[in-house]
Amino acid sequence: MLVYSFQGFSQERPLQQSKELPQRTDAPTNSQQPNNPNQDNNEKGRKTLEPRPISEYKIISVKNDTTHVDTALTIVKDYEFNYLRKDDLHLLPFTNVGQTYVTLSHTFNTTSLMPLFGARARHFNYYEVEDINYYHVPTPVTELYFRTVFEQGQNLEAFFTTNISPQVNIFIGYKGLRSLGKYQHILTSTGNFQVGFSVDTKNDRYHVKTHFTAQDLLNQENGGLSPQGVINYLGDDEEFDDRSALDVNFEDAENILDGRRFYLNQSYDIIKKNDSIQNNQITLGHVIDFTDKEYRYEQSSANEIFGEAFETTNLRDEVEFQEVNNQLSLTFSNAVLGRIGGLIGHADYNYGYQRVLIQESGTIPNRLIGDVFYTGATYNNTIGKLAIDGLAKINVSGDFDGNHIQGAISYPLSIGSISASVSTNSRRPNYNFLLYQSDYVEYNWFNDFDNVQTQRLAFDFKSKKYVDASLTFTTINNYTYFAANGIEVDQEGFENPVTFNIAKPTQYDEQVNYLKLKASKTFEYGVLGSSSDLIYQNVSSDDEVLNVPDIVVRSSLYYKDHWFDKALYLQTGFTAKYFTSYNGDGYDPILAEFYTQNQQEIEGFPIVDFFFNAKIKTARIYFKVENIPSLLFGNDNFVAPAQPFRDDVIRFGLQWNYFL
Repeated sequence: MLVYSFQGFSQERPLQQSKELPQRTDAPTNSQQPNNPNQDNNEKGRKTLEPRPISEYKIISVKNDTTHVDTALTIVKDYEFNYLRKDDLHLLPFTNVGQTYVTLSHTFNTTSLMPLFGARARHFNYYEVEDINYYHVPTPVTELYFRTVFEQGQNLEAFFTTNISPQVNIFIGYKGLRSLGKYQHILTSTGNFQVGFSVDTKNDRYHVKTHFTAQDLLNQENGGLSPQGVINYLGDDEEFDDRSALDVNFEDAENILDGRRFYLNQSYDIIKKNDSIQNNQITLGHVIDFTDKEYRYEQSSANEIFGEAFETTNLRDEVEFQEVNNQLSLTFSNAVLGRIGGLIGHADYNYGYQRVLIQESGTIPNRLIGDVFYTGATYNNTIGKLAIDGLAKINVSGDFDGNHIQGAISYPLSIGSISASVSTNSRRPNYNFLLYQSDYVEYNWFNDFDNVQTQRLAFDFKSKKYVDASLTFTTINNYTYFAANGIEVDQEGFENPVTFNIAKPTQYDEQVNYLKLKASKTFEYGVLGSSSDLIYQNVSSDDEVLNVPDIVVRSSLYYKDHWFDKALYLQTGFTAKYFTSYNGDGYDPILAEFYTQNQQEIEGFPIVDFFFNAKIKTARIYFKVENIPSLLFGNDNFVAPAQPFRDDVIRFGLQWNYFL
């Protein structure tokens, strides 16, 4: 209904519209076509509309970086065809679609001055401000996405955008998932809604980007396999090839992350640059971000693996968070001096619970309420071919100290480009490290942690001819993490008590050094192609507080060609991924957080997938056989303690763009 309604008023259409679609990104523009899209048709005496170049269908980020709609079928598109719609090289999924992911490598590139809301394991599929794009399209565009899941359910996404005038664009989209999963009590049900618009006035002085998002991410939680379930999972008994027969720790819990956000980014050119007369420009900018989040953990009855509980039935932990961030900026632009800007801002936050908890060890408050005033400066310039960017922000008053400084330079080369950046960030740990309340006794705390101080130095080299490579060195002081705190529980069938880990907030008082080297290369020769990615990591500290595998590698070998007189483009081959053994983080369902543990090693294992992808016009079809080693040799691998890896499965998907 939305598609046809918008089509009725969004574009002025000629008498007849050509059935041709916009040009493929892998096809050259026909330079012999007349520039005028309305041409006389001598045979029919009517007018036709030529297809618009795909480059006119622009995608604009919140930072004004511009790309265009891409309907090509490449190996990168295969990597991005997943629930997150992003390349997941550095991630390892849990058993069901929509559950969390194990992070195999880190970036530590936050620019925030404020603590973040907790439940970070639920935020992989949460749309942040930078995940929302804006558009400028000559005709309406619709994108449909579908992919099968595990057992009952499906993963669907629909998106529509159109320009109701050359200056005004609107967009609306929804991504929904429901998947039962193959293990007991791990159903996932998520929804991500976005709607927004952008405006650029005819005189090009006033610009607006705004959006609203509403998101709910629900996961049933089973606490992973029970000790007996782990034994049966590792055994050879065919009875347990049916994964629903494996015992789990509990079957009566779920957690959910709800979030809503209104975002407005507007600017007005007080003095507008004119290339022929005026060389200076002054721009007034304003950004408002209102975020409202809620996280809940619910369980029918208390479970001993989390220790003592205040309640025996109907446990419910619920935390709320609201933040309003207002920022004003003034920017001066000059062809010689570049862009020099200043900013001031105010953040008002309210995080907490509905009760005050009084214990023998002390009182745990119910709220963290306050505000922060901050100021900063920006600088951007291009001197010859050298691009320079700088940003500095600092909290000048309020309840939280914080600062962020970064600088970057980049230079184009004949074989690619090279860039370097340095940054330092100091901010308070996330809110759930500072204050948390639960019906479980062990999950109640109020901490006054110091700021986490992060220094980051990065170098990047990009070259289609040679290799894309990056080197990052990060040092962290006051690194804050959740640490494993064991509880011994008597389990039936086991002579000795079984140790279960719960997560406790901890701040490390020594320095953590993290080195990361990443290299990527895609090579194609005729109808054959290969793509390889390598990540090398090294962590040095006096204690094992940050655990990552030393090596993560992925490689693809594939065949590609046009069939049926170029009516179909085919891509098929194998992708293999491997990571070295390491002490993988454990997952805590109450917090929806990962914790550091050093008792159980997660053995590295190969993940091999076979894919068969095809493209017909602007429709891309994906078939994949996932985890072939499991099909051939069985599966006894884990992604985290008590969390098994996915078995082999055949999945089908579709991505289709319509250009009206």
